[in-house]
Amino acid sequence: MTRKNSASHGPRVAVIGAGSWGTTFGKILADGGAQVTMWARRPEQALEIAEGKRNSKYLPGINLPRTMTATHELSTAIEGADQVYLSVPSQSLRENLKGLRPLIENSDVPIVSLMKGVERASGLRMSQVIEQELACDPARIAVASGPNLALEIAREQPTAAVIASLSQETAETIARAARNPYFRTFVNTDVIGTEFGGVLKNLIAVAIGIVDGVGYGENTKASIITRGLVEMTDFAVANGAQPETLQGLAGLGDLIATCQSPLSRNNTAGRLLGQGYSYQDVVKQMNQTAEGLASVAPILQLAGESDVHMPIVEQVKMVLDGRMNPHDIAPHLTTDDDTPQEERRNHGQADGGGALRRAFQRAFHQFRNGGRSPSGD
Repeated sequence: MTRKNSASHGPRVAVIGAGSWGTTFGKILADGGAQVTMWARRPEQALEIAEGKRNSKYLPGINLPRTMTATHELSTAIEGADQVYLSVPSQSLRENLKGLRPLIENSDVPIVSLMKGVERASGLRMSQVIEQELACDPARIAVASGPNLALEIAREQPTAAVIASLSQETAETIARAARNPYFRTFVNTDVIGTEFGGVLKNLIAVAIGIVDGVGYGENTKASIITRGLVEMTDFAVANGAQPETLQGLAGLGDLIATCQSPLSRNNTAGRLLGQGYSYQDVVKQMNQTAEGLASVAPILQLAGESDVHMPIVEQVKMVLDGRMNPHDIAPHLTTDDDTPQEERRNHGQADGGGALRRAFQRAFHQFRNGGRSPSGD
């Protein structure tokens, strides 16, 4: 694979996967100056993007930039790319990488994961699957996460994301490419925390959807979000993350957006469960993948191995399995223990809300200052 780039243009990038988020991220990159080639599995979808500058199935009403094109030939999408972005369902990532590997094995281009899931069979994070299947230096791999509801961003409503990589240089390279007037990017080197934040918030969003579908109100949802952040932080830190990452865009920011928006696929899936639909019926009704549904079991497996208690996620699993009526879930979501417990924040530290307040303040100041921060997100 030959890397081609000119001083007069931004990077040439390939985005593998033309669903709502993949197409939206392609638009982000194009609006930031990149030359973007989307790979779509269906030829008719690739033709619509390339010639009509639309993706009517996933982003109805959105006009795509003229610097975006598309193909259903993977080799064509990859040819000449300076950066490769992956946006396919997490459970099919490994299969897609098998086709990608021979096309980039002689390249040193960065590989960026846009996915928020863990592999069901192995419990591996997406960056781990990428490293394993592509046999590449982990410093080439980056992940993107944050409060990123695709349709809102496609409509150019302002938001921010964090780009994480073991290599600060890789993170900054991708962050420069993935920013424009409506999309700001921050960086960190905590890949574990950034990925787990994106995974775990989906599980809490399913819980929020369930209680919303049942008809419970804002007090219930606020309690779940707050205690859900504690579960997220405890789990992530036990698995090697930095607690500050879960207070940033990839944790708290994404959690708020996903839990409160009807645009969230995981929230929608939970709401259908709360209305009495079975897991199988929910999967049939969903137009796109709700990653949280597939991630519940492997996350609980990892939690058991890490000795982390996750009562909210455990109750979601019981609803998914048909072992609990959704109407019975709310009293049990945060604890089954009648013994009064200390309100813990950030992996066991009692903080009185100060950490969360500082996280909000830091995110606000970074956004106002155009993403410049000596410590990243």
